[in-house]
Amino acid sequence: MEIIDFLSAFLNDPLTIIQDLIIQYDYLIYLILFLVIFAETGFVFMPLLPGDSLLFAIGVIAASTGQLSMSIIIPLLIIAALLGDNLNYFVGNKFGNLIKQKKKILFLKKEYITHTETFFEKNGGKAIIMARFVPVLRTIAPFVAGAGSMPYIKYIVFCVLGAFIWVTSLTFLGYFLGQVVWVKENFDLVILLITLVSVSPVIIKIIKKKLAKE
Repeated sequence: MEIIDFLSAFLNDPLTIIQDLIIQYDYLIYLILFLVIFAETGFVFMPLLPGDSLLFAIGVIAASTGQLSMSIIIPLLIIAALLGDNLNYFVGNKFGNLIKQKKKILFLKKEYITHTETFFEKNGGKAIIMARFVPVLRTIAPFVAGAGSMPYIKYIVFCVLGAFIWVTSLTFLGYFLGQVVWVKENFDLVILLITLVSVSPVIIKIIKKKLAKE
């Protein structure tokens, strides 16, 4: 229960949680943040860890308090995302067919994999980059790429591009906006907006699907 409460707090207020962890663990915060990004991208059963909001909060802290170094955190988290994605890809390559034969394993439903495969077919390799900015899809996409027919050579190119664009764009967005007083005073609202923008493609897809049925 304590882990669930911690993750819930992390999702709701990553800025405060990160600052508390810095006070408690000092430079070990870099390892903690590395492991969070690695787990969110590397373990297909952990898609609800903070991703977009975490990167934004890291940028805000780096700009407003200087407790995090951008020159360290950017390459560190790009590596974390790449390692996580590659682990996920090879796990999918190994066990993808097994999961496709089942309706559900843990939270992972067969329909999630089917929808992601359709997303890949529609958007090609760029789907790997696009998926980076959509919660849940970001975690499932590497797994599905490994379980499907996407060759590793093709996957790794888009994987590297996606990791670089995702980490740098959101972290630097937080860094520059974090110097704006209104953003610091309304951080909860900003995080909510980032979350809504992130999940909007999924919401739009669901609405279109319902309208098509009607």
